[in-house]
Amino acid sequence: MSYVFKPLDIFLEQVKKLPKKEKEQLKKRLELIRQNPFRHKRIHSTKYTRVFRARMKIQKKETRLIYAVIEPNIILVCFLDRGKDYKDLEKYLAKIRGLK
Repeated sequence: MSYVFKPLDIFLEQVKKLPKKEKEQLKKRLELIRQNPFRHKRIHSTKYTRVFRARMKIQKKETRLIYAVIEPNIILVCFLDRGKDYKDLEKYLAKIRGLK
């Protein structure tokens, strides 16, 4: 199946702030996600069943790329700092409704 990426505004703002090296790393990771979006660990959400996280190291910090698979789309939600314990995750996932 061919998947289409649809980024949220939050994700686009976060990507703008990234240095060139991290943008290249993100590009490679997104290509792996496009090939098989179910390869990464699933996150439990109250709103969606297919939410995943991909581990990345951005600016020497452990960061998670959060995305949701709503076929045929892969919604790129945001980057979350590992130390924040995902407490803002549901707030970010609520913004998916306007994107569909």
